[in-house]
Amino acid sequence: MIDSSSDRGVKLPSLIGDLEFRSVRFSYPTRDADVFRNFSLQIPSGKTVALVGPSGCGKSTAMQLLERFYDPLDGTLTLDGVDLREINVKWLRQQIGLVSQEPKLFAMSIRDNIAIGSPNASQGDIERAASMANAYDFIQSFPQGFDTIVGEEGAQLSGGQRQRIALARVLVRNVKILLLDEATSALDSESEASVQKALDNLMRMKTMTTFG
Repeated sequence: MIDSSSDRGVKLPSLIGDLEFRSVRFSYPTRDADVFRNFSLQIPSGKTVALVGPSGCGKSTAMQLLERFYDPLDGTLTLDGVDLREINVKWLRQQIGLVSQEPKLFAMSIRDNIAIGSPNASQGDIERAASMANAYDFIQSFPQGFDTIVGEEGAQLSGGQRQRIALARVLVRNVKILLLDEATSALDSESEASVQKALDNLMRMKTMTTFG
């Protein structure tokens, strides 16, 4: 039973960010076929590693395992050499930022959407995160700036703008591990270019383990 509200489990005193899949076998509870069988992969701290393959090959599953929405049937996943099953689930997820194919924004201001993962973030923190996400300029172009209401699920923004807000929301938390789950696959070419530029800038500016 994976309980994200439990206080049980280790909270690492310092986080390096080394991730490893060791001989992992996994299948979803409702399916008979294995998604992974004897799957091993090392993701060193501060490096960018990409899984490449067709839809259904296990890219999103790997991220769900890292976030501990599921546990492997055999083998282990480790963070800095510690089995993820020994680590406090809530603490683990606080160290990870996820930008998915369809990010979820809330019907509130851009400022509040960015700060939702870090309620104590200052305006300066929010603006720095927006700059790193290549979002600051388009936000400032709106008459209400950071006070602009994005609409239900971000309906008032383009796909590329939503992705960059979602990326800023991750960055304001200053996470050590960034997961990119096909973050640009649903965008048009112009939006994809703007989001990719943000990701390229980010990887030059910050040292984090990036997996996508």
